[in-house]
Amino acid sequence: MNLARRARSTTQLPRPDHTRIFVVANQKGGVGKTTTAVNVAAALAQKGLRILVVDLDPQGNASTALDIAHTEGTPGVYEALVEDVPLSELVRPAPQLPGITVLPATIDLAGAEIELVSLVARETRLKKALAAHLEERERADDRIDYVVIDCPPSLGLLTVNALVAAREVLIPIQCEYYALEGLGQLVRNIELVRAHLNQDLEITTILLTMFDARTRLSAGVAEQVRSHFGPKVLATAIPRSVRISEAPSYQQSVLTYDPGSSGALSYLEAAREIAQAGTSDPTTSERGA
Repeated sequence: MNLARRARSTTQLPRPDHTRIFVVANQKGGVGKTTTAVNVAAALAQKGLRILVVDLDPQGNASTALDIAHTEGTPGVYEALVEDVPLSELVRPAPQLPGITVLPATIDLAGAEIELVSLVARETRLKKALAAHLEERERADDRIDYVVIDCPPSLGLLTVNALVAAREVLIPIQCEYYALEGLGQLVRNIELVRAHLNQDLEITTILLTMFDARTRLSAGVAEQVRSHFGPKVLATAIPRSVRISEAPSYQQSVLTYDPGSSGALSYLEAAREIAQAGTSDPTTSERGA
């Protein structure tokens, strides 16, 4: 009930002082990575912000959830990375979510890992393409507030490109034991990228997903994550929800599929926490709460 009241009363989230670029990363599959990227983006857009979603996963699941065509041969992130096509020629508006534009992924991207190996500055190609697009939008007085990059569940060149392009890392962590395995390797890889390729990169946000308050396991995992990462862990945890799982099959985010569901309300609250952390005047976001 508290989440519902807050969602109804918060009509606008504050714009960040500058474009915030998030990479949503976790090399373990099935932890809610794409679901989080799509629904956080949708929640921010519903509260008046401009969002660019970059689908960097060859499976194109984020594109599917946002109802963006991504059949083989559709121009998208592959053309941006390999052929240097400007993003302005590739991004598409999300039909059901005004405020969101999407750089789609197609199966063509599966071969990009190999093709990138022989290209000059292979780790920084997304960063350069994204910087040019953001500057173009800024000059047109249409600044993008958030960039959300959805990565494949691996630590290959595509993920490295995302980590080099981003400033902030959002790690979704499933509230199950196996989700903690490999987390240390992910953090070490992020630190390597920070040391050698992107000194501005920082893990700023940890989001607990598939939380089941009825089980000791979920509570135990949440406690371990909070004790290790401290205030970087959002107070909001995303519950297990059939509605969240169903939404992509209708090419929707859970916020458009079932706005009153616990999953939708939780993602709205998580987005509010993220937005509040990105403004120099945190009280701005609380005035509508």
